[in-house]
Amino acid sequence: EEAVFLRKKITLLRAFSLLIGSMVGSGIFISPKGVLKNSGSVGFSLVVWFVCGLLSMFGALSYAELGTRITKSGGHYIYILETLGPLPGFLFLWAEFFAIRPANSAVVSLAFGRYMLEPFFTPCAAPVPAVKLVSLLGYYMVLTLNSWSVTWSARLQTALSIVKLLALALIIVPGMMLLSQGHTENLQGAFDRQSLVLDKLPLAFYAGMFAYSGWFQTSFVREELVRPERNIPLAVIVSVITVIVGYMLTNVSYYTVLGTQDVLASPAVAVSFVQRAFKSLISVVPVLVALSCFGTMNGGIFTFSRTLFVASREGQWPPLFSMIHIRRHTPLPAVMLMFPLVTAMVCIGDIYHLLNFFSFSRWLFIGLATLGLIVHRHRHPEVHSPFKVPLFIPVSFTIICLFTVAMSFYSDPVNISIGCTMVLSGFPVYYLVIHRQMSNHFLWIKLSSFPPFLSDYFTHKLQLLLEVVQQEIKTY
Repeated sequence: EEAVFLRKKITLLRAFSLLIGSMVGSGIFISPKGVLKNSGSVGFSLVVWFVCGLLSMFGALSYAELGTRITKSGGHYIYILETLGPLPGFLFLWAEFFAIRPANSAVVSLAFGRYMLEPFFTPCAAPVPAVKLVSLLGYYMVLTLNSWSVTWSARLQTALSIVKLLALALIIVPGMMLLSQGHTENLQGAFDRQSLVLDKLPLAFYAGMFAYSGWFQTSFVREELVRPERNIPLAVIVSVITVIVGYMLTNVSYYTVLGTQDVLASPAVAVSFVQRAFKSLISVVPVLVALSCFGTMNGGIFTFSRTLFVASREGQWPPLFSMIHIRRHTPLPAVMLMFPLVTAMVCIGDIYHLLNFFSFSRWLFIGLATLGLIVHRHRHPEVHSPFKVPLFIPVSFTIICLFTVAMSFYSDPVNISIGCTMVLSGFPVYYLVIHRQMSNHFLWIKLSSFPPFLSDYFTHKLQLLLEVVQQEIKTY
C-alpha cells in the first residue's frame, strides 16, 4: 500500500557510528603484526600508522567532496563510473565482487572467530576448523540482520561503535599507566635502520590502511543519509580524527607491554596484551574485540549491498539486484549475493595472504576514484559543491595510492599478480556483455548462449520467491 524505496534513515549519529564501526574493527587488533613485520621496527611502524591515518584523512576529505558533487549511492563504483566512464566502473565492480569484498569480509570474519574462541583455548591457539565455523556463523547472523531491517542494522552499528571505543580504552588505559610508570624498555632503539626493508614498506602500508579502511562508507549510502551535504563532511572529519588518536595510543600501549618478538609471534595481539598487562580482563577484551569485528562485518554488508543495488540500477549488473523487499524495504537480493564467495574464502583462506590479495585492487580503484574527482573538477567547473577541499589533497592521495600499488608488485608478486589478473579478467566480460547495449539506455545484455526469455523467466521467479520489486521513487 506504500511506495517501495530506500528510506532516509541514516542520521548524523548513525553516519558517525557507521564510520567508527567500519574503521575500528579487526584491523587494529590484527594489523599491528603486519605493519611491524614489514616496517622492521617499532618506531617505523608507528610512523606508518600515523602516515596511514593522514592518508585516510586525505582520502576521506576527497570522498566527502565527491559525495556532495555526485548525489547517488554506490561509493567507489558510482564515483569511478560518473567521472572516468563505464569501463573503469565495471572493472571496479568486477574486482570488488570477485576479489576485494569477499576477501575483506573473510579477513574480518576470521578475526571475529579467532577472538571469540581465544579465551576458551588460552594459552593454546584455537583450532582452525572451529575458528572458521564460528567465523561463518557470525557472518550469517549479520547477513540475516541486514536482510531483515535497515533500522535495526543501523541501531546495532551504533551500539557496537560504543563497544569498539570501550575495547580500545581497555587497551589504551593500562598501557598509558605502565608508560607513565617508566616502562619504556620496549621502545628503546625504536628506529633501528638496519631492520628497515624498503621493498616491504608497501605491505606495511596495506596493513595499516586496512585498519583505517572504512572512512569511505558513508559514500555507499548517500541516498539514505539525512542532510548529506552537511552530515558527510562532519561525520568524516570527526570520525577519522577520533580513530587516528585512538590507533596511535593503542599501538603505543601494545609496544609498552609487548616486545617486538611478542607482537610478531602473537596470532591475536590484543589477547597477548591482556595476558601480560591486565589478566583480570583476559576473558573480557577478546569478546569486545570479537564484537568490534562483528560491527565491521555489519557495516561492510550494509554498504556493499548498496554498490550492487546501484550497479544493477545503472545497467551493469542483473536487474534482480536493484529490487527491494516489499515490506522490509531492504535490498534483499544484493545483501544475499555475497555469502557463497565469502564462505569459500573463509574456508580456504589465511588472513595475511587474503589481506595482500585484496589490498592491491582496493587501493588501485580508490586512487582512481580520487583521480576522478580531479577530472570532474576540470570537466565541470560549473558544478557547485557545498564542500570543497584544496586540490593538493586529492592529487597527493592519488599519487601515493598509485605509487604504493605499483611498488607492491616487488613486495608480494604472487598475490598482487593474482589480484591484477582478477581485475584484467573483467575486460572480456565488459566487451562481450555490457558494451553490447540493446539501446542507448543502460540495459543488462544476456549472453547469446542464454536466451533473454529464460533470463526474464528466472528473474521473475526469484522476484516472486524473495518478494522484491523495483524501487518506485528516485532518491537522487
